[in-house]
Amino acid sequence: MSRLRRMAAPLVLAVGGGLFAAAPAAEAAPVACDTTSTPYTYVVTYQPGTRASAVDQELAAKCGTKVAYYAPIGVAVASSRNADFQEKIGVYRAYSGAKDVASQGAAASARSLGAVRTLEDTRSVAAADDLSAQQWDMKAIHAPEANKIYQGSRAVTVGVLDSGIEATHPALRNAIDARSSAGCVTGAPDLTPASWQPTTSDHGTHVAGTIAGKDPAAGFTGVAPGVRLASVKVVNDAGYIFPESAVCGFVWAAEHGFAVTNNSYYIDPGMFYCPKQPGDAAAFEAVRRAVQYSTHRGVLNVAAAGNSGFDTTAQTTDPNRPHPVDSSCGILPKAIDGVVKVSSVGYQGTKSSFSNYGEIDVTAPGGDFGQTPPAGEGPSCPLSSVVGGGYGSKCGTSMASPHAAGVAALIASRFRGIPPQLLARVLEGEADAVKCAATETECTGPAKNNSYYGHGLVDALDAVR
Repeated sequence: MSRLRRMAAPLVLAVGGGLFAAAPAAEAAPVACDTTSTPYTYVVTYQPGTRASAVDQELAAKCGTKVAYYAPIGVAVASSRNADFQEKIGVYRAYSGAKDVASQGAAASARSLGAVRTLEDTRSVAAADDLSAQQWDMKAIHAPEANKIYQGSRAVTVGVLDSGIEATHPALRNAIDARSSAGCVTGAPDLTPASWQPTTSDHGTHVAGTIAGKDPAAGFTGVAPGVRLASVKVVNDAGYIFPESAVCGFVWAAEHGFAVTNNSYYIDPGMFYCPKQPGDAAAFEAVRRAVQYSTHRGVLNVAAAGNSGFDTTAQTTDPNRPHPVDSSCGILPKAIDGVVKVSSVGYQGTKSSFSNYGEIDVTAPGGDFGQTPPAGEGPSCPLSSVVGGGYGSKCGTSMASPHAAGVAALIASRFRGIPPQLLARVLEGEADAVKCAATETECTGPAKNNSYYGHGLVDALDAVR
């Protein structure tokens, strides 16, 4: 947990049985700050409510400059060229994901959103008279039947914290709320349209289509085509989502009245963040505060379980960084209390081979290359919108999460103002139980709450009936 450094007390000495205060020390010379090295961005934790002037003063004294400050949660985003900035602030109060990546060398720098956290092999789909025939994922959660009853409310906004959304896409142009969209890559919100549009990835555009896309000409429809979407770009052009970007995104969601956010990513560069370890402690605490702030402001955050195919509760090492992992560590943001964790199933309704498991709340279609639909029912991976105005298929828990977020948006539309804790309970309660198969030896728990499928497969029809 973060805390402010204590003010130094005056030195008191005992001499001959008496006490006297030492003379004040000479004023220290100004610190010479590095002005030429590569600058890195850090999250820095303070006591919530700390005055911005006090933050500015400390950062300046320790060779940093403020990028943004979120006073309600006591988290600053700072930039510094000094290699020892983290040490100056305190290794449990400051962390830079970008600096961590740089220290890992060229191999780490080559990572990208598509290669690391997802398996979605983007495959273009030729427009047919009616793409709905290829949307097996929507049929699996009864979205077409739900859409005939209710498509969601325009008063409900789902924030897509991702790589940006193509606002001109025919399936999305009527859903995007530009006034609620922002770029958060730097850690500070940027409202210019270019800041929240995609540049190097169509990941966010695909996710958005699953949640609320609608293109009558192509026959494509998402889970909740009546709700609005906000693009909150947290993925940089190299495919990284650093802690400061996520903090900015969650605070933006909290302060702009989003009912739901979708988070199909994990925070870089570590897969696991450990609150007892230097550096990690600041990142974990900053993200935890931002997520909980959004929850307190009425936002339900939905997140992908991850694509490593392992039990997240049983890991002892981090695949991305050489440090031990214990029960206090977690994959962010899904490890934070209140975040709905979503695993993935394929066409046959069983866990995708790549899907993480362990602590799961619900499951949803994310595809599986080993579960191939019959001819005419679409590709193995869910179909959705991609950059360029077309459609493509992608597999991953990244694709499962927006199905759950879309169903949550339908529930939020039916029950306006429903608290996120209750919204999560309804989402789970209306899910269709999926029991562990005899061959799924690592799946533990009853049909309505197990380690593979959580409370079950999300159900859009039950959500609106």
